[in-house]
Amino acid sequence: MTHSARLPGLVLTDHRFDLPLRYEQPDGRQISVYAREVCAVEHVSRELPWLVFLQGGPGSGAPRPMGRSGWLGEAVKRYRVLLLDQRGTANSSRVDATTLPSEGSPAAQADYLSCFRADSIVRDAEAIRARLAGGAPWTILGQSFGGFCALNYLSSHPEGLAGVMITGGIPPIGVKIDDIYRATFARVLQRNRLYYERYPGDALRFRELSRYLTGNDVRLPGGAQLTRKVVQLLGMEFGFSDGFETVHYLLEEAFDETNDGPVLSYNFLHGIAHTMPYETSPIFSLLHEALYCEGRSSNWSAERVRGEFPEFDSEQTVLFSGEMIFPWMFDVFPRLAPLKEVAELLAARKDWPALYDEDKLAANSIPAAAAVYAEDMYVERRFSEAVADRVPNMQIFLTNEWDHNALRVDTQAVVFKRLQGMLDGQV
Repeated sequence: MTHSARLPGLVLTDHRFDLPLRYEQPDGRQISVYAREVCAVEHVSRELPWLVFLQGGPGSGAPRPMGRSGWLGEAVKRYRVLLLDQRGTANSSRVDATTLPSEGSPAAQADYLSCFRADSIVRDAEAIRARLAGGAPWTILGQSFGGFCALNYLSSHPEGLAGVMITGGIPPIGVKIDDIYRATFARVLQRNRLYYERYPGDALRFRELSRYLTGNDVRLPGGAQLTRKVVQLLGMEFGFSDGFETVHYLLEEAFDETNDGPVLSYNFLHGIAHTMPYETSPIFSLLHEALYCEGRSSNWSAERVRGEFPEFDSEQTVLFSGEMIFPWMFDVFPRLAPLKEVAELLAARKDWPALYDEDKLAANSIPAAAAVYAEDMYVERRFSEAVADRVPNMQIFLTNEWDHNALRVDTQAVVFKRLQGMLDGQV
């Protein structure tokens, strides 16, 4: 165990664990999973309970501490915090377009990727708990997809948990994947209306941009062709508190005027590339729909359901899409292109194991508290409330004051303190 760094008021410690790729084959192939322990400097020598942070995504590493502030600054007052880089991400054995081909054929790559869903992440956490916490139960905090992992944890290993906190991430258990995307598209339509109410001039800007892209072959810095559909992907930002502004200020400087007429600015092209995680987090691109699959295929649900919403292909008002993965993206983005056949195999895969045991959840005795954001664009409120109603000892904090990224932008840790108070029985 090595103290890797000290920030003002914090001590950071690196941990690496060699864990089975497949837990049904414990003596088979191993992968590396990294986690960063964060402790208040005044508590370094004390025995403290553990809080494990499960990141959203999927496909993103845990947040990197920048200082003793926000929810992390509040959490270290009573916990040792473990920031887990989920398998396949960041400092854990990474999955990307460079590493995947070494797995062999597209079928072998797809089979490998099937080991990177919530169930495997939870089994990693349990193996780490045995080594790091001496088998003592710990508390988990799941953000977004991390909340999906938390419900899997309650389903499969409740004995490992002292408490559960979830922010914007109660999974839609029992809801068909097409119904999930119907709700998502409807929510994205609502966000588009709000966006154009705030920035009505952007409707004309987007139409001008769309016409320009129709007549010109434009490439992003990484080589992806910029098309109208690619620009529409910027709508994934709409679920964040600053998402409207992120998109507006990009569109605002889309064009530079030259003697030969308008051209797209490099700042605009670079900004678009910077906002899109599809190539840098390929697990997100490859497994996003698989998050919802139990015993059936996704069959490119978002692409099929999009056909029920012709507004997104209208020439009058160009609408942004949201948190969806479409098959054409594997033709457009260069680092996804080699993974196209893998993506097709995963979309067609039917034998996804169950992620949740509803009988165990119905008998839950672990205290749990979840923040449900009333207008969350990514996780439908009504599905979250329906699941919470079926899980005893789960309280919800329903709020319209925060968006999906509340945990990240809440500098006063209001949401975290509210959830902790609920677990403590003080709220």
